[in-house]
Amino acid sequence: MTPVEHFKKLAAEKAVERVKDGMVLGLGSGSSAKYATMKIGQLWQAGVLTDIVGIPTSRYTEELAKGYDIPLTTLDEHPVIDVTIDGADEIDPNLNLIKGLGGALVREKIIGMVTRHLIIVADESKLVGKLGTRGPLSVEITQFAWKTHRRWLESLGCVPVLRGGEDNPYITDNNNYILDCTFPNGIDDPAEMDVILNNHPGIVGHGLFLNMAHESIVAGEVGIRVLRK
Repeated sequence: MTPVEHFKKLAAEKAVERVKDGMVLGLGSGSSAKYATMKIGQLWQAGVLTDIVGIPTSRYTEELAKGYDIPLTTLDEHPVIDVTIDGADEIDPNLNLIKGLGGALVREKIIGMVTRHLIIVADESKLVGKLGTRGPLSVEITQFAWKTHRRWLESLGCVPVLRGGEDNPYITDNNNYILDCTFPNGIDDPAEMDVILNNHPGIVGHGLFLNMAHESIVAGEVGIRVLRK
């Protein structure tokens, strides 16, 4: 295991300490969150946890949870989630996030918005001073007229690239495309960008998660830190 993977695992397993019997859990997606699902599964199989249900944010996480026999449910059956443990691609000083490189951004945002306590786990490389400076912003779009969406996104000052390319485009769990949008100087006003993207037809969702995370558990060379607003 590389040092970065080790840090991801440390942060995720620290977050799982917040999980208690009787909880409805949101099971995040991505390279950090998977370690939380795995740890929850191990505790379930060991009989340490005996009364939990999980709601996965992606088909991948659903299959991972099933491998540990974690009881699963839906938002229709449990419309409020106690704790969700998820990862992020970027975390700014106010705990605003960019998510989406794992492709599950829409379901992650739906689950995050109905969660009482959203915990973000990450290695320290995900900390940034300004959103959009470490990587692209993922924007989920309809397959219909996707090139029209790309041209519109270019007008916002970014360079949008179809994930997977035209010959083999990435298809989300919602049967949509993703345009990964690179902003050369980062995103100056994430709140304004959030409104602009939300109001444009054909944009299904995007990776700006603003004012959603309650805390972040970050692991690195200096150990584990718990960050709050």
